[in-house]
Amino acid sequence: MKITAQNPEKIKILMREAKNVLDRNWTGSFTRPAEGQYPYQWSWDSVFIAMGYSHYNQERAEQEYRHLLSGQWKNGMIPQINFSDKKSESYFPGPDFWQVEKSEHAPKHPKTSGICQPPIHAVGLLHLLKHAPDRERALNFCKEIFPKLEAWHQYLYRERDPFDEGLAYIRHPWESGQDNSPIWNEVLNALILEPDQIPYYVRKDIRLIDPSERPTDDDYDKFVYLLLFSRERNYNEERILKDDCPFLMQDVLFNTLLCKANQDLAEIAGIIGKDPTPFLNWAKKTTTSINNKLWYDQEAMYADYDLRADKKVQARVLSGFIPLYAGIPDEIKKNKIFNYLNTHCFCQMTDECFPAPTFDRSRDGYSSRLYWRGPVWINMNWLLKKGLEQYGFEDYVAQLNHSIMELTQKSGFREYYDTDDGKGYGADNFSWTASLLIDVLYDKKA
Repeated sequence: MKITAQNPEKIKILMREAKNVLDRNWTGSFTRPAEGQYPYQWSWDSVFIAMGYSHYNQERAEQEYRHLLSGQWKNGMIPQINFSDKKSESYFPGPDFWQVEKSEHAPKHPKTSGICQPPIHAVGLLHLLKHAPDRERALNFCKEIFPKLEAWHQYLYRERDPFDEGLAYIRHPWESGQDNSPIWNEVLNALILEPDQIPYYVRKDIRLIDPSERPTDDDYDKFVYLLLFSRERNYNEERILKDDCPFLMQDVLFNTLLCKANQDLAEIAGIIGKDPTPFLNWAKKTTTSINNKLWYDQEAMYADYDLRADKKVQARVLSGFIPLYAGIPDEIKKNKIFNYLNTHCFCQMTDECFPAPTFDRSRDGYSSRLYWRGPVWINMNWLLKKGLEQYGFEDYVAQLNHSIMELTQKSGFREYYDTDDGKGYGADNFSWTASLLIDVLYDKKA
């Protein structure tokens, strides 16, 4: 991909347009990911969104967190979705389907989903502390929500790490943030459902988005079944494990972000006068287990582990490189990772394409436009570039920064993009795309 000089006036326009997207999606209490398709508050979306706000609207960044944490469960879980009082007809499954009141831990208000998303929250908090204009206010805010994030991490290690390995499991593809990734092919294909195991429901995700870009009906049936599996056990992790939940994965991206969040929570602890030791110990333990259990030398990347099948999952996806972000690979591993990343499979620096596709372009099932099966996602580019920066791969970092700017300039603030021609797909005016562009542009100004 050839890097061309960016016109300063175009950059100003792009910044203004990105801020307008966030204004459009701001509800007064939180920022929805996109109007219509995603009308509520999503967990890791809000963290990415707060990162952009941190540079220029500290009050909104803090409000994102406060509203998100208002839905935290008593056991410490931060749920995937906080539902607003105003019901939307554009999203399924809504609060009535989840029935989280079955759990003694769920809050009465707001209503939430019964699963979580990647634990990037402490990462966003440290980002706020480093970039917010009013540092004293940011320090006080850190002190306010630090106990909530500590409880969140305690939940993951207490209830999602049954073998005390330092690796949390996920019990639904949506908990990974990579809802329709090829990672899940094998386990979902092995899940054969009888008709009476699938409840009646109406898909709403294909009303506003081309169905050819979305998961199949068969996959969606399995997504819904897995939600029911947890709901029928009152979202009790002990029962979910005991009853052989068919989907239990130690996910690379989820655990990498948990590791990085521990590192950042330790740094915050030191700044606000708390003991960083527990978080450093967690980070070290998770780093060791990711390297020992999730590294796949044959594939030159990290791979998920299927706890039920007791084996690694072969899926050459971009998230297999993301441990760079937490400084997990050693020198040998980081070179193997980069030598694979910088190939035609993931858009080599000399290729005429936009890095970085989320799935190896040489693999069967790759699609440049199908949800999580190949397109470029701005949040994954952001995580990858932050990791590559730590290891000194500046040329590829420049490619990723350029890709983020070019894609948004060419096709607007879309949910994801075609790696070959830059066309945008999925939801339009997507908040984390706008927010992370803002973060990139502020970094370039620094």
